Amino acid sequence: MATAPLYCVCRQPYDVSRFMIECDICKDWFHGSCVQVEEHHAVDIDVYHCPNCEIPHGPSLMKKRNNWHRHDYTEPDDGSKPVQAGTFMFVQKLQTRTFASSDEILTQMHGSQVTQRYLERHGFRYPIAVTQLDGLGLRLPPSDFSVKDVERYVGGHKVIDVIDVARQADSKMRLKEFVKYYYSPQRPKVLNVISLEFSDTKMSDLVVVPDIAQKMSWVENYWPDDSYFPKPFVQKYCLMSVKDSYTDFHIDFGGTSVWYHVLWGEKIFYLIKPSPTNLALYEEWSSSPNQSEMFFGEKVDKCYKCVVRQGTTLFIPTGWIHAVLTSQDCMAFGGNFLHNLNISMQLRCYEMERRLKTPDLFKFPYFEAICWYVAKNLLETLKELREDNCLPPEYLIKGVKALITALKHWLRREVTEPASEVPDHIRPNHLIKELTKEIRLLESGSGGNKPMKTQGSLACLSTRSSHERGLQAPRNGRRLRHHHHHRDSHAPKAPSNLDIFEQHTQEVLKRLEIDPFEEDSSFSPKVNFNKLSTASAAAAERSLDNHLHLRVHNLPYACYSVDVLWICVCRDPSTSPSTEEDAIQGMLSMAGLLFPHSSEEGANSQESWCQGSCSSSEAWGSHTHSPGREDSPPSGYQYCETSLSPPLHPSKRLAPNPPPISNQATKGKRPKKGMATAKQRLGKILKLNRHEFKVFLLAFFTPMDPLFLRFSERSGGAPWWLKSISWG
Repeated sequence: MATAPLYCVCRQPYDVSRFMIECDICKDWFHGSCVQVEEHHAVDIDVYHCPNCEIPHGPSLMKKRNNWHRHDYTEPDDGSKPVQAGTFMFVQKLQTRTFASSDEILTQMHGSQVTQRYLERHGFRYPIAVTQLDGLGLRLPPSDFSVKDVERYVGGHKVIDVIDVARQADSKMRLKEFVKYYYSPQRPKVLNVISLEFSDTKMSDLVVVPDIAQKMSWVENYWPDDSYFPKPFVQKYCLMSVKDSYTDFHIDFGGTSVWYHVLWGEKIFYLIKPSPTNLALYEEWSSSPNQSEMFFGEKVDKCYKCVVRQGTTLFIPTGWIHAVLTSQDCMAFGGNFLHNLNISMQLRCYEMERRLKTPDLFKFPYFEAICWYVAKNLLETLKELREDNCLPPEYLIKGVKALITALKHWLRREVTEPASEVPDHIRPNHLIKELTKEIRLLESGSGGNKPMKTQGSLACLSTRSSHERGLQAPRNGRRLRHHHHHRDSHAPKAPSNLDIFEQHTQEVLKRLEIDPFEEDSSFSPKVNFNKLSTASAAAAERSLDNHLHLRVHNLPYACYSVDVLWICVCRDPSTSPSTEEDAIQGMLSMAGLLFPHSSEEGANSQESWCQGSCSSSEAWGSHTHSPGREDSPPSGYQYCETSLSPPLHPSKRLAPNPPPISNQATKGKRPKKGMATAKQRLGKILKLNRHEFKVFLLAFFTPMDPLFLRFSERSGGAPWWLKSISWG
């Protein structure tokens, strides 16, 4: 077996990750670190002599500078070649150019104003500058934090990417060598460090990114801990730039938005709106072979100049084209994040990168993988909003549509370019189908079977709590019924028994918000009725007294006790007694309100009922009307206050109640129905009308509830089960 050839003075085999230089005399190859030659310095060597050949042939010969305006400074300066970006003459000329003031597009805000709710209401389309950091959530090292301190926390041997500004070329060097260069009295060239990500170093503890960047970040909210792909780290960058450093016009990878804070020094940003025209011009300019000879700021209608001074934080939205000049030595911190507000623009920027064949080093890591994770979670978000009768905001609907188109395109591309980033536990075709179905339901205006009702451009906002959202639909239902009765006042219709009991149930549910249900993994909700007032129930009963004609004693019924919670279920008289018990057992089991059975027979009947009636989640989402409710129109979609920011990935969510011990593998799955609140489960049962089990009534009472006592009086005395039960 042949051995690998050995190189350098260290006699090691070739390592692709290490820079090497060839000796022009002996033709052997040497590691730059072994012969003290930095990669950025090697381009200045015309003829290289290794340490062995240097003795008889003398030192290496260096290139001669012939110009100050070309990347190749050895070109003859005959005045025929235009100035290239980053060169000494380019920087001098740039500082004399005239630009539009950033005051036209820059939003000045206090740190406490930059909130998730603000961006969801007003959008994130223009840059934001923050000079007062209170409330922003950003934590940074002190203003005297130096480049040497960076070396102390990160480690001098860390290999970093360094840009040779005059050539606009990237090279690698050890951090300690850059620190040595930075503090040298003479800097032979301009070097710029803008991609030192330090999340995996000790310096990470010194920096906390702004709250808004954490709360909206796709990676922070959607990336599962058990992902096969390594998690992208793009939130913490340290930028160390010397005077006259320049980064040419670009869009941050994957169309990410950026937060950027100048710790000390000063930066000048040249900003261009991401209009369709400007983006088309940018792609044309980027693909041009003489790109560096054309200043892109002159190709668009307006290029804005924004000076970012010490202590200022700048937020740049998705897709903004920008260049950066360092007017004095500067240290800055920044980070990138994807979010839900501009999904279509992010996807457009990513596809542009693919067309421009951008190297992977300068692309968002595993961009397609994070999009699959996002799609899976947005599907759950759309389903939950539909179930809560909330209409998603327009930007989210447009974003999901763009995401569906991109996912379909990526799947088709897999046939010819097998480089899949589809996570293993995601079924891509099924996911696309379900997302398409949700969008179709929204566009058809029927979230299931209910018509949508729009009330402006703002949908579910982020201030109202989840239990308030849950109450919105019942309240609206009451308003609709009230309106209906007024509209038909010329032909008044007596309310049905179910109307009375449902109103009473809703009133009690409202008061249960005072003391929320606590789920017990072994059995049932514990409700403290001492805090509940029966005044509203009594008032409702009095207002409907003239129409109260209950003949429940003519109906078969059953009653189950949950501590002091009473649930009365009346079935259809046509239902056989044998199926009645199964129906009630199954409903209460699904609601999580059933006592544990001591007999196998009870367990079997419960299991068989659930299999027959609840084989799919659609059973819970069906919107059917109980008999006697024809007079009540269906309630439409309601705009509710709910957070439209990325919901946490299931593996990161804090469950309001401890999940059962057996539920250990819920990552990436919808929360199980058993983990819903007791109130939500009761609401689902009220809607249930499947197969032969017709649920006429479900209500619950306190022991001395006036409406319950009146029910007993009007029905000819207490029923048989009431006589045999102690109120305790």
